[in-house]
Amino acid sequence: MASKIAIVITSTRTPRVGPHVADLVHSILKAHPSSSSATFSIVDVDTFKLPVFDEPVVPANVPARASFVHDHSKRWSAEIASHDAYVLIVPEYNYGMAGSTKNAIDYLKNEWDGKPAAIISYGIGGGKTASEQVKTSLEGVGLKISATRPQLAFSGGVGPDTFLAVGEGKLGDASKKEWEEKHSEEIVQSFKEMLDALANPAKKE
Repeated sequence: MASKIAIVITSTRTPRVGPHVADLVHSILKAHPSSSSATFSIVDVDTFKLPVFDEPVVPANVPARASFVHDHSKRWSAEIASHDAYVLIVPEYNYGMAGSTKNAIDYLKNEWDGKPAAIISYGIGGGKTASEQVKTSLEGVGLKISATRPQLAFSGGVGPDTFLAVGEGKLGDASKKEWEEKHSEEIVQSFKEMLDALANPAKKE
């Protein structure tokens, strides 16, 4: 049976370039032979309209001792629970992870627990700080994180491609070309590490 992989867009800002980054990552992974045993779904946090966590229950208690009461929580829980592993597309805002990223992680516990995930960050400097913060949070809720964490920096630093991404939510041609040429192997490697963790659930890093 094919593994169900969610490519998760964790930015909810308008405008945002996250969906374009997710599409590029998806195309790179789909083209590689390692993806033959996987089916991909694009999961966009923005479509769930999650407020800052507003449930009267602690996520760790769901579903054994309590249940979510809000529809947005139930939908998010069901979506994440339905996948075997995750590729998180993570922006860096103001030298850290986005609030939407942290909030989406914090809504759940048991739906994540024990599953593998890859982290791919993006931003002016590639999202290094956000990647580190997301890694810490995901490990805290029990996910197994790929050692390879690609960091995609907009071409030219603070220049046309950054302004295009931030101002219009578009991925510049220079950045796309640079990422495809310089980071495709790294993206695939992170994915392969995730698949290996999925195939070997008892394996410890």
